[in-house]
Amino acid sequence: MANKKQNNTKGDIVPSFYRAFKSFGTAFPTLLGVILLLGLFRTFVSKQMLSALFTGELLKDTLIGSLMGSISAGNAVTSYLIGGELVEENVSLIAVTSFIVAWVTVGIIQIPAETSTLGRRFAYTRNALGFVFSILISIATVRTLMGIQ
Repeated sequence: MANKKQNNTKGDIVPSFYRAFKSFGTAFPTLLGVILLLGLFRTFVSKQMLSALFTGELLKDTLIGSLMGSISAGNAVTSYLIGGELVEENVSLIAVTSFIVAWVTVGIIQIPAETSTLGRRFAYTRNALGFVFSILISIATVRTLMGIQ
């Protein structure tokens, strides 16, 4: 019985590798887009631009991060990578956190599709609440991290 189970496992390896390779092929365009986006970010966004935009003021940085995240569109993985780049450029953690939370929860670019599908009131309410909560969540997250350290 054990020998039969072992042979069955060997037969499952080839289809498993095929499925893994196929899923990598599906994810590859997204990964390539992220790499290209980061290259563009590093090329067109200088340290001087970031330091002029993010001044270190708690509320201002949080609002700017949330606005940038709300306007931007993309998948969550991209926001994490851009957030990492922002942290490397000495942008405050609260601004980066609000950027990431707003990127994932608010979608200004998708509002037309959302209003046609779910209704205008729902779309605007959801996005407004997402924006407000991105600010509150980023403040709470950074305060919690500061308390842990």
